[in-house]
Amino acid sequence: MAGRTSKDGTYVPEGIADEFTQGEPAQGASAQRAPSSGDKEQRPNRPAAPTLGLVGTLRWMWRQLTSMRVALMLLMLLAVAAVPGSVLPQRNQDAAAVIEYLADHPTAGEWLDRAGFFDVYTSVWFSAIYILLFVSLIGCILPRSMAHYRALRGRPPRVPSRFNRFPAKAFATTDASPEEVADAIATRLRGKISWLPTFRVDRGEEPARGARGASGRSEPASTGPERPPGQPSATVSAERGYLRETGNLVFHLALVGLLVSVATGQLLHYRGQAIVTEGRGFANAVVDYDTFEKGAWFRPESLVPFSMTLDRFVSEFASDTVAFAQARDFTAHVTVTEPSGEQRPEIVKVNHPLVVDGAKIYLQGNGFAPDITVRDAEGEVAFSGRVTFIPQDTMYTSRGVVKVPDVAPGLDQIGLVGYFLPTAEVEPDGSARSAFPQPVDPLLVLEVYTGDLGLDEGAPQNVYELDTASLTPAVEESGERVKVLARPGETVDLPDGLGTLTLGEELPRYVALDLRHDPSLGFVLAFSLLALGGLTVSLFTPRRRVWARAYVAQDGATVVEVAGLARGDDAGLQAEVDRALAAVPGAVERPEEADVSAEASAAARRQAREPRVETGSEED
Repeated sequence: MAGRTSKDGTYVPEGIADEFTQGEPAQGASAQRAPSSGDKEQRPNRPAAPTLGLVGTLRWMWRQLTSMRVALMLLMLLAVAAVPGSVLPQRNQDAAAVIEYLADHPTAGEWLDRAGFFDVYTSVWFSAIYILLFVSLIGCILPRSMAHYRALRGRPPRVPSRFNRFPAKAFATTDASPEEVADAIATRLRGKISWLPTFRVDRGEEPARGARGASGRSEPASTGPERPPGQPSATVSAERGYLRETGNLVFHLALVGLLVSVATGQLLHYRGQAIVTEGRGFANAVVDYDTFEKGAWFRPESLVPFSMTLDRFVSEFASDTVAFAQARDFTAHVTVTEPSGEQRPEIVKVNHPLVVDGAKIYLQGNGFAPDITVRDAEGEVAFSGRVTFIPQDTMYTSRGVVKVPDVAPGLDQIGLVGYFLPTAEVEPDGSARSAFPQPVDPLLVLEVYTGDLGLDEGAPQNVYELDTASLTPAVEESGERVKVLARPGETVDLPDGLGTLTLGEELPRYVALDLRHDPSLGFVLAFSLLALGGLTVSLFTPRRRVWARAYVAQDGATVVEVAGLARGDDAGLQAEVDRALAAVPGAVERPEEADVSAEASAAARRQAREPRVETGSEED
């Protein structure tokens, strides 16, 4: 092996710089020196690997980040990081639930709050994963896009010298000239649509090769009959499947667009819920909604100041025995008032939202909101208003709560909880239930509690729940709780001289409206369809290459050879080759040519090897 001696006397192989090797003992006179006792302790050092340096390290990190493996890991990590946002309450959606969680879990809640688990989607660590995923996808897409662009500008590969090694091949002879054969095959491969060819085709000619193949070996250049010396060949090179990579890139670009759209929508969206009773309405303002969710970039002044009034609510239920009490239709007749003061009537139905200034208003629920008036023991009006009762079943057995804190000084506050039955059926034991959703025979059934309702402390409470832990129920002598029954227009006495309760004659209906505004929904739909289309094209577009050669054999007939190659398994490749051969005018297929040519090639290889084995020449 060639080498040299470095300045320090060590042997360096040829082509290796001094800084990349250390300590190999030099050959020559120094190698013939007898080893001493000190040489036994000296051992040659291992070659020192070159350092990457700052630029090399950054390049390695970039390649790792833009690899498909890391992109999939980041996508999985993003899904895992989103789990706490679904399990734990989020401050921007339900601040009261976060306060309650911190009160119930003071130690763990404090650490979770420091780590941003109550603001998951705006936390630093979630944003870091999201941004890294973007960078990884974009860094993966850009190089592939440039490589694909170069491939689109390139031409199909040249015609191989031998066709017998390809998985799909066909042979034929014809009386047409090689140029006519090549033109017919090229036209067939291009397809009928000139501006959208099936294959990208190159027509060409092979120079005469005599009896030697393109590789220079003593094998036939083709798999068909031997051509006469000096006879050129007409060739066709065709390739299809560029849309496969195009669809793959479109899918990844659509995925990036989808992620950007979802992120933008989460930052700019808002959603509000409001309960509106007949004859009343609400304004499109944050303070007018019962609950309101918003994105981090939402600004209250961006709300369009329209208002809406519920004029009438109509519900239809089946009364026949086959589908008894099943809902048929719900219709809310509303009046929308634009900021300009213009009013217009509208209709809101289930799955048919009302669109106002880019926001969709959905009909989410409905029920009864009867007028209830409560007078305390001194006869003063302590409560008067409509109370929302929430349906509990398909018969609209509705549960509601009446809180009466404004009683006369010195009197206990009153709490009422119970049910409103649209069509009441009272059993002999005193129990009652609703038999139909429509108000045929309505009845109000309430239990009475007294004590401190806790509203004066300023702590937020659920208006649909009554905390009875610190309240005293009204009971009869038998120990059973007193139930107050009232029908529309009736005034009944409360137990223990607490006052009276009056149920209004009218039974107003209410609707639960859900207003949603997300500016990214159109983009999400467009990118989703684009991703689906790109994935479909990528999965179902075959990548194929087809070559054809035509030349005049010694018998004067034109020999046609066609071969195909696909990327991966392709059951339709042979059919593609057969269709290309079928386009040749007057073609007579010769399926046996492949086997004959293979045997000829094998015989030629054996003849080339036999002289070397028999003579035992110097080459051996």
